[in-house]
Amino acid sequence: MNSYLALFRTHPAFRWLWLAQVISLFGDWFNTVALLGLVAQFTDQSGLAASGLLIARSLPPFIVSPIAGVLVDRFDRKKLLIWSDVLRACIGVALFFANSPERLWIIYAATVLQFSISAIFEPSRSALVPRLVSAENLVQANALSNITWSVMLAVGALIGGVVTAVFGTSAALLVDAASFVLSAFCISRIRMTKVHAATDETSVKDGGGFRDGLRYVRNNPQIGAVLLVKFGLSIGSVDTIMNAYATTRYVIGENGSGSLGLLFGAFGIGSILGPLLMNRFTDKSVASLQRLLVWSFACVSVGWFLIGLSGSLEFLMLAVMVRAMGGSATWTYSSTLIQIQTNDRFMGRVFSLDWLAFYLAITVSIFLIGAFLDMLGNEAVSHITFVIAALSLLPLGFWVFAVRWLERRRAIVTPA
Repeated sequence: MNSYLALFRTHPAFRWLWLAQVISLFGDWFNTVALLGLVAQFTDQSGLAASGLLIARSLPPFIVSPIAGVLVDRFDRKKLLIWSDVLRACIGVALFFANSPERLWIIYAATVLQFSISAIFEPSRSALVPRLVSAENLVQANALSNITWSVMLAVGALIGGVVTAVFGTSAALLVDAASFVLSAFCISRIRMTKVHAATDETSVKDGGGFRDGLRYVRNNPQIGAVLLVKFGLSIGSVDTIMNAYATTRYVIGENGSGSLGLLFGAFGIGSILGPLLMNRFTDKSVASLQRLLVWSFACVSVGWFLIGLSGSLEFLMLAVMVRAMGGSATWTYSSTLIQIQTNDRFMGRVFSLDWLAFYLAITVSIFLIGAFLDMLGNEAVSHITFVIAALSLLPLGFWVFAVRWLERRRAIVTPA
C-alpha cells in the first residue's frame, strides 16, 4: 500500500488519470448491470439477446481499432481522452428513451456508439501511462489500474445492482452519464511531464499508418507474442456465463440483478487479489513478467473448471474469484510488457492491435455462447463452461512454448 501511495505522491499526472478511471468505472458497472437486466426483461430472458448486447460492446471496437491506433499516435492523447468522455456522456442520455420492448433497439444503437468511442479511449489511456510514470513504476501503475478496475467492479456492480433493483434503471443510467463528465474534468487536469523512451531492437521507421504499425510488430516478435495474450485470455466470455447463471439458475432481485451484482463483486475481489499476490514474485524484469504469465494463465484454466463444477451461488462466487485472479494478473503483465518494449511513436497502434485481438476473441465467444444457450437451453451452461475450460488450455500451452522461445532468443541476442 505504501508503494502505491508513493506512486501517487511522485506522479501527480498519473493520479488524475487514475481518479478519472475510478469515476468512469463506477458508472460503467451501473450501466452494465442495468442494461443486462433491461434486455432480459424486454426479451423474456433470451440468452441470444443478452449476448447481442455484449456483442454490441465488443464488435464495434474490433472494427474501429485499426483507425483508433493511428489516431492515438497522430493526435494529442490527452485531448482524445477528454473528447471521448464528452461524446460518451452525450450518447448515454439516449438510453433514457429505451423504456419499452419496442425501443430495445436504442439500447443496442447507443451501446454500439459508446463502445466505438471506447476503442479510441482505451488505447489512448494505455499509451499515455508510460508518459506519466517512470519506467520502474510501470508494473505498479498497471497493477493499480487493474486493481482499481477490480475494486470498482466489486463496488460498482454491487451498488449498481442494489440501486437498479431499488430505484430503477433510470437512476443507474444517470450515474453512468454523469461519470463521463467527471472523468473528462479529471483528465483535463493532467500535466504532461515526460516521453517514454524506446527499448525495441530495430530502427524506427514510421510513415504514420496502420501498416507501419503491423511492420513494427513483425520486426519485434517479442511484442507480437504478447499481443496474443489477451486473445487467449478472452476465449470464453465470463460475463456471458455469469449472466446465464445469475438470470436463470441463481436468481436474486429483479431479473437476477442482485445475483449478477454479487457475481461481478466476486469477480472484482478476485481481480484485486491476482496482481497483489503475484507481484511478490516479480523483479519487474521482462523475463520474470513473461514467466508469471504462465502461472496466471494456469489460474484462468483452473477457474473455468471450478465454474463448471459449481452447484451453489457461494461456490460459483469462489470459482469466479479464481478465474478473475488469473485474468487480472494476465492483463496487468501483458500491458506492462507492451509498454516496456514498445517505442512511444507506435504505442497507440500496438495497443490498438492488442485490443483488436481481445475484441475478436470476446465477440466470437459471446456469439457462440449465446447461440448455444438458446439452442441447448440455459441448463446447459455447465457443459458449455467445461468446453471453455478445455479450450483455455490451448493459450496456456502456447505461452509455455512462447516463453521458452523468447528466453532462447534473448540468450542468443544478449552477449555472455
